[in-house]
Amino acid sequence: MPRIACLHTIDSNAAVFDAALQTTGLTGIHLYHTVRADLLAAAEREGGLTPAIAAETAALLRDLSAQADAVLLTCSTLGPAVESASRDVAAPVLRVDAALAAEAVKAGGQVVVLCAVATTVEPTRRLFEAAARATGAQIGVEVVPQAWEAFKAGESDRYRALVARAADAARDAGARQVALAQASMAGAAALLPADETPPHQPDGRPRRGDRRRPGRVADPRDGGEGRSRRPLTRPLRPVRWKSGSTHRGEP
Repeated sequence: MPRIACLHTIDSNAAVFDAALQTTGLTGIHLYHTVRADLLAAAEREGGLTPAIAAETAALLRDLSAQADAVLLTCSTLGPAVESASRDVAAPVLRVDAALAAEAVKAGGQVVVLCAVATTVEPTRRLFEAAARATGAQIGVEVVPQAWEAFKAGESDRYRALVARAADAARDAGARQVALAQASMAGAAALLPADETPPHQPDGRPRRGDRRRPGRVADPRDGGEGRSRRPLTRPLRPVRWKSGSTHRGEP
């Protein structure tokens, strides 16, 4: 049975990735989760990813690769550590947001990338700008105001609502694509109309369909009129998960 090791910095992201695996319908794959909230907390204290934090992250990723067929780093703040961690290891070490960036810039145009935590901004900007060189997409990276404070306070519904509102505002401002940079934001996609669901971790794929903006006159290039908005308020279904080697820290 293939084993995929996931390195998270937020406990709740393990359930997000277990749920994503279930939706694929794939069987015979085992995810196991290591949570190191202390690494993100250290980056927040330092104002970003430092060489020492990157080195510790890379060493951990290499250790995980010895026990797995592949390793996924799900924290965007720590993403640059993958470059050094992936050298001279038998199993591939991947940053999840790399696939997200490739998908988001595919069609070119203006791409707005939403982040919740400030330490994610620069690693995310570099990643998306590198991906955009192939398509000519214009990248804007924004922090959702008050979102991270809501998340750390345990206000999950408010967190998702703030992210969804920011995604809506970016679309209204003319973004062709809006990407949710952090895995913890995935639940916000359920609060948006199905034809506007942005690419997000761990899915990374926008839903196909009409890209017209509900609630306003559509761009003539879309070939039709806008449709009225329908609210989506159903909560995420809770998912049980079993941890592997898990170090718990602040959420």
